[in-house]
Amino acid sequence: MSTDPVDLLVVGGGVNGAGIARDAAGRGLSVLLCEKDDLAQGTSSRSGKLVHGGLRYLEYYEFRLVREALIEREVLLRAAPHIIWPLRFVLPHSREQRPAWLIRLGLMLYDHLGGRKLLPKSRRLDLSSELAGRALKSEFGTGFEYSDCWVDDARLVVLNALDAAARRAQILTRTALVSARREGGIWRAELRDQAGVLSIVSARAIVNAAGPWVEDVLRRNAGLNAGHRVRLVKGSHIVVPKFWDGPHAYLFQNDDRRVIFVNPYQDDLCLIGTTDIPYSGEADRVVASEDEISYLLRAVNRYCVRQLTRADVIYSFSGVRPLFDDNAENPSAVTRDYVFELNDADGAAPILSVFGGKITTFRKLSEHALERLKPYFPGMAGPWTAGAALPGGDIALADFDAFAAHLGRDYPDLPREVLIHYARLYGTRVHRLLDGVRTRGDLGRHFGGAFYQREAEFLQIEEWAATPEDILERRTKHGLHLTPGQKQAFSDWMFTRAKSA
Repeated sequence: MSTDPVDLLVVGGGVNGAGIARDAAGRGLSVLLCEKDDLAQGTSSRSGKLVHGGLRYLEYYEFRLVREALIEREVLLRAAPHIIWPLRFVLPHSREQRPAWLIRLGLMLYDHLGGRKLLPKSRRLDLSSELAGRALKSEFGTGFEYSDCWVDDARLVVLNALDAAARRAQILTRTALVSARREGGIWRAELRDQAGVLSIVSARAIVNAAGPWVEDVLRRNAGLNAGHRVRLVKGSHIVVPKFWDGPHAYLFQNDDRRVIFVNPYQDDLCLIGTTDIPYSGEADRVVASEDEISYLLRAVNRYCVRQLTRADVIYSFSGVRPLFDDNAENPSAVTRDYVFELNDADGAAPILSVFGGKITTFRKLSEHALERLKPYFPGMAGPWTAGAALPGGDIALADFDAFAAHLGRDYPDLPREVLIHYARLYGTRVHRLLDGVRTRGDLGRHFGGAFYQREAEFLQIEEWAATPEDILERRTKHGLHLTPGQKQAFSDWMFTRAKSA
């Protein structure tokens, strides 16, 4: 590792850290990002997987946040149409909850607050005659439909890291910050990799984007006091077989006034979430509790003809959201906005800490973070990411269906489901993945489903994937479609490959 100081040391490989690293590298700064685990291993791969304005935040008068998120929704849709795509949400009206006029007013505001251009507007539904009503109990005769977007959250993080690396940023996964101290107007930081090897790096500034660990980095690693506090809120999701016809999702109002998303997931599955529970344990060890799973099942069963049971739950996961602590009593009311804390020493060696934020606004958060650091880097270039595609996202007219159809003509001997999977995850980077491939045999060993050796090797070489979980759970979702025996066989293959390397 070079002994020359980098401009920016970014601590944290979630969506905020990767987004800031990408933006900074594109402005001409030298950047090093360190992440103690895998990219997106924490909160950024355990979200509800939506790029959305946050309809329910209107009730808390978060108009600036909702407007920013709605604008960003379309910016991101243009930048990465392979991993982000439109989704229509059906909201059945429950007389026991919010009145219909209030919902309609909120949806009208939602339609117009962000200058919607790409997505269709909301509308009222007669659920007795709509396909979306067939899965619902007959008592729910009226509903509403509106637009938001789906996102592969973990891949969003990886794509930002890839773009940062393409702009000469150093991305160090499984490398933890041990300590950071100011010396002579710059930071001296000690890093430790997974083998226990220590290295010293120098940096003119640090961005602390450690999410749930943001206060730990400030206090324990940098020896500074934190002026703000992070509030940890646990959100859990469950995955069950998809139980309705159609591409739409549902938004259910629960009897505690929270809302539950029920979204199509991986073609034949659905993702149900989320909960909002105060959390004080280790963020690395968070899991969905049986009480949370029961809560989500009850919320869905209140509306749906098909009554779900615990046996329907294929998979569950939980994440800790590091929200800015605004002292709200109800965890659901805690702001999803973000706040920065800047600490410097006589105008030098700043450390900028990020509190809060949400996936949808990460790009804007990154711009604002660089604006706060501009006084320390007066030669830094200006904002550039608003019109820039993420890796693989340079699809003509953002028409994914046309792109996928063209891919089928380019590779006629490959299975259609495999090509669609590659197109979704890699966009135009698929040609790099399939360089030299013509037949199914060229893909190498088949691990099950749409998973072949060629993709596994590509992810190890190109995307910092080092463990079976990196590939099966974060870079892809193959783990949801493989049997326990197939997953073990793949793990054995990775172990043998690593041992012989």
